[in-house]
Amino acid sequence: MRTVRTYAIPLLLAVLGGAALLLAWPSADAGAQPLEAPMAPALAGGGPWHNSPPLELAQLRGKVVLVEFWTYSCINCLHVAPYVHQWHARYAGQGLQVIGVHTPEFGYERLTGNVRDALQRMDITWPVVQDNQYRIWNAWGNRFWPALYLVDRQGRVVYRHYGEGDYARTEAEIERQLALP
Repeated sequence: MRTVRTYAIPLLLAVLGGAALLLAWPSADAGAQPLEAPMAPALAGGGPWHNSPPLELAQLRGKVVLVEFWTYSCINCLHVAPYVHQWHARYAGQGLQVIGVHTPEFGYERLTGNVRDALQRMDITWPVVQDNQYRIWNAWGNRFWPALYLVDRQGRVVYRHYGEGDYARTEAEIERQLALP
């Protein structure tokens, strides 16, 4: 019985002290400097490319780049597609470059002819790279269909969105990046 009391009181004090320390600890917002946005990984290792010769982000410096990870039979990707179309139509002339990274989920999505047919059916005219081996997907640390990454004019990933929705916020971030020199 004495052993329990001997350890119970210090344990209780340690727990209470830890809780008090956590409550007193400054939050991440309390004067913290924002971390610098990471440089965007390369688009290397995929292929073939559709609607364009192979591209590298280094050659697109000075443009804002929207990289979309998608696959043509993903229902969520199909729901996002009209918004990507609108952004491409609205902002390409202002310096936005959309690049699709088609990363298949199923075997039939790996077939180049099927991807080409889907691009035509969906009227996708911006560059799309097939990422059948998941090299680009893995380099970007991506885990979702669809996923949107916005790359600023210096090549840094400044915005991410996974899945559907939040279209107004994504568009606002596109506009904000295009407005920056």
